[in-house]
Amino acid sequence: MHVARASWPSANGKTYESIYLRESYREGSRVLKRNIANLTHCDPAEVAAIELALQFKGDLAALGSLDKIQLLQGPSVGAVWTLHEMARRLGIEKALGSGFEAQLAQWQVLARVIDQGSRLSAVRLAQSHAACDVLGIRRGFDENDLYDNLTWLSQHQQQIEDRLFAARRGGRKPELFLYDVTSSYLEGQQNAYGDYGYGRDGKKGKKQIVIGLLCDEAGEPVSTEVFRGNTQDTQTVAAQVKKASERFGCERVTFVGDRGMIKSPQVKELLRVGFHYITAITKPQVEALLGTGLLQMELFAAEVCEVQQQDGVRYVLRRNPMRAEQLAASRADKQASVERVLQEQNRYLAEHRRAWVSAAEKKVCTKIKTLKIDAWLKAGVEGRTLKLIVDQPSLDEASRLDGCYVLKTDLPQSAAAKQVVHDRYKDLALVEQAFRTCKTEHLEMRPVNVRTAEHTRGHVFAVMLGYLIRRKLSRAWESLDLTVAEGITQLQTLCSTEMKVDGGASCLRIPTPKPACRALLKALGLHPPEVLPHTDTPVVTRKKLPERRKAH
Repeated sequence: MHVARASWPSANGKTYESIYLRESYREGSRVLKRNIANLTHCDPAEVAAIELALQFKGDLAALGSLDKIQLLQGPSVGAVWTLHEMARRLGIEKALGSGFEAQLAQWQVLARVIDQGSRLSAVRLAQSHAACDVLGIRRGFDENDLYDNLTWLSQHQQQIEDRLFAARRGGRKPELFLYDVTSSYLEGQQNAYGDYGYGRDGKKGKKQIVIGLLCDEAGEPVSTEVFRGNTQDTQTVAAQVKKASERFGCERVTFVGDRGMIKSPQVKELLRVGFHYITAITKPQVEALLGTGLLQMELFAAEVCEVQQQDGVRYVLRRNPMRAEQLAASRADKQASVERVLQEQNRYLAEHRRAWVSAAEKKVCTKIKTLKIDAWLKAGVEGRTLKLIVDQPSLDEASRLDGCYVLKTDLPQSAAAKQVVHDRYKDLALVEQAFRTCKTEHLEMRPVNVRTAEHTRGHVFAVMLGYLIRRKLSRAWESLDLTVAEGITQLQTLCSTEMKVDGGASCLRIPTPKPACRALLKALGLHPPEVLPHTDTPVVTRKKLPERRKAH
C-alpha cells in the first residue's frame, strides 16, 4: 500500500494534482492496483501522516519513538468497514447518492445491522466505531439529525429503490414477484399509520402498522410500503401491481401471493396489465370445489396433481403427509390436555360431595372451546363423574383435509408445469423469512417508536436496506458455523490505533486481524486496508442518560 500522486498542467497554466491511497495485489501472474481512498481533498498534514504511517508500518515501535507522534486508542473499525464494503457491493451506497444526508442514511442502515436500537443509540454507536472515518462524514451530527434523515429517506425511497432495482437487474426484468404483508405493533397512540387491526405479533390492545414487502424470484427485497394498521391484505395488492408495471416496467409477470391475498378484484387488476398469478385457496373454497365434484379427495396425494377448468384456471393439489401427522398429533395433545382437566375435576367431585357437578362440567367445556375442538369433542355426565365423548364422524370430517392444500393459477401449462407452480408458491417462505429477520432481534423493526408518516416509512425502509446486507452476510458465512450476529460481534473486536502528529493530523492504523476475523473477511472476499485517514468529526447526543442508568 502506498500514496500515489499524479500531476498535470491545464490550459489556464495551472498545475493540478490528484492523490490516492493505492494497494497492489496479484491476479495470477499479473500485478494490479486499486484505489483504496481519494486523498486529493485531504489536508496536506493528513496525507503526510498517512505516508509516515506507511513508511513505518513494519515497525510500530520505531514509529512510536519518533518525536511528535502519539499512539492513541482508536475506534472499532472491523464491523463498520465490512458492512460498508457490503453496502458498496450491493449498490446501496451508490443508490443512496452522495452528500451528507446520503452518508447519514447509510450509517442508519449499518448501525441497524451492527446493534439494533433507536436513533439515539445509533449516535452513541458512532462514537465508538469509525463510522465517520469509513463513510467520510465530515460534518457533525446528533440524534435529531438522524430523525430528520428518516424524512429524507422517505422522500427519496422511490428513487433509491429504482436505482437498486436497475443496478441488480440491469436490463433483465423479473418474470415473477413474491409479495406478502405483515403487521408491527406500536408503542404509543400517536403514529400517523397506527390503527387497530388483525395483529400478527400477539400484542393485544396495541395499535399497529401494516407493512408490504415485494421481492423478486430469488427472495431479494425490491420495495417496501407502509399501510394503516387496519388495512386488509387484499387492499395492498393494487399498489404493488402498479409499482411492478409502471415503475419497474415489467411485462408478463407472475404475482405470487398467500391465500386470501389475491381474490377476484385483484385477479381483474392483474389481468388488466397482462400479469398472471399464483395463490392458494382457503379451506371453505376447497370444500366448495369438492362439493361441486371439480376436485376429489382421491387426487390429494404426496405427489402434485392438477385439475384444469375450461376458462384456463388451473388447480394444483397436494397432501403433505408430515403436515397431516402434525395436525393429528396436535389434536391428540389437545384432547389429552382436556382429559387432564377432566381428571382434576373428577377428583375434586369425589373429595367434595357437596360440590356442583355443573360447575365442574362448565370448566371442562370451557377448556374444550378454548382449544377450538368443540366440533368433535364434548363433555358428558354420569352421576357425579364427568366423561369425554368423541364424535367420530365429526372428527373424521374435521381431519379430512389435514395436510391438503390447493393452489390456483392462470399460468398456461406451456409456461409452467404443475411442479413449477407448486415450487414458486413455496418460495413465499423467502418473504416470511425476511419478515422474521426484520421484525425480531436481528434488525428490530418492532416496536415502532416514531410518530410521523415520513419517519415511519424511513424507519421501515432503513430496515429493508439493512436486511439486504444481512442476507448477504448470512449466505457468505453459512459454512463458518456461526450466526450473523456472532460474526459482527467478532468483527467489532478489530480496533484501530490512532497515530496522531503534533499539529492535529492523524490517521487510523488497522492491525492484522486475528484468525477468527480473517476467516470472516476471507469468506466475504475482503482485505481491510492498513490505514485510514482520520477525521475528528463531532458526534454528540442531546439526550443524556437518566440518573438510574448511570450507576449501572
